[in-house]
Amino acid sequence: MKSFFGFIGSVFLLGMMVWTISINVAIAPVHAAIRQLEEAPGQIVYQARQTLQDKQGNSWQVIAFKRIRPDHAATIYLRLVGFPGTAELDHSQALTLTDSLGQTLTATDISQEMFSDKTQVELNAAEYDLQPILMQLEVGIPLRLLLPTLNQPEITLNVSPETVEEWQSLTSQK
Repeated sequence: MKSFFGFIGSVFLLGMMVWTISINVAIAPVHAAIRQLEEAPGQIVYQARQTLQDKQGNSWQVIAFKRIRPDHAATIYLRLVGFPGTAELDHSQALTLTDSLGQTLTATDISQEMFSDKTQVELNAAEYDLQPILMQLEVGIPLRLLLPTLNQPEITLNVSPETVEEWQSLTSQK
């Protein structure tokens, strides 16, 4: 009888260990998938890419990136690209970032820097200066991006807390 209860106790302990390990693996932190590219000699770009959908079901490429120039000057930008014809983004307006706690920040549109022909800015793509506000974003809080448009209601993209953490991890890239 003692061996039976010993066996049951061992199975129970083994089950608890497996359950504990499974839970720890399931809730392990997401590791950032930061890509590193060398654009030119001495100029490195670190980028975090996601594809997000707006409320109309359109896909948007969302790329947060840090560019380190040969003189070691660093910038962190956020590029948003929709399929042609999806939207006409208003480059005279800032991007609005709002978290679920109601904190609202804005990022300046710097799309002119994105295009070699400054007179032909694409309307389905925009780039914003994320650096001044990036570390003000709350860790662990979902974020909503409100993209200003020219002739339609603004576009909303929901950003997960893990994506925000990935963007913030760009600051530590050297």
